[in-house]
Amino acid sequence: MLECDYMEEKLACEVIEVHEDIIARVKQKELTQEQYQDLGTLFKMFSDPTRLKILNALFQEELCVCDLSELLNMTQSAVSHQLSVLRQNRLIKYRRSGKNVYYSLDDDHIKMIFDAGLSHILEDR
Repeated sequence: MLECDYMEEKLACEVIEVHEDIIARVKQKELTQEQYQDLGTLFKMFSDPTRLKILNALFQEELCVCDLSELLNMTQSAVSHQLSVLRQNRLIKYRRSGKNVYYSLDDDHIKMIFDAGLSHILEDR
């Protein structure tokens, strides 16, 4: 059993008895270290404003580096670097058409994650 008190906006707990059953249930659903690492890497992809702009553009249309460069007012080199990072982390994919390379989302989960984050920051504003 835990005995908890709020003191100066901090939670202070004195352990009287550990809830073994609760701890066991939580441990059963714990991720592996590799899964935590992969999840952390995924969220890092969403931590950069430039990558978010690229993703948001790709939600609308399949685009090439030239289009993204113009749209974001960035050099093609800078855009290519970010596209490479996104591609290596499986957020986007590409296809070749002649000399052009077009980028699009890897799957619908990417838009769902983006939309969930956007919904969270917009609520109660």
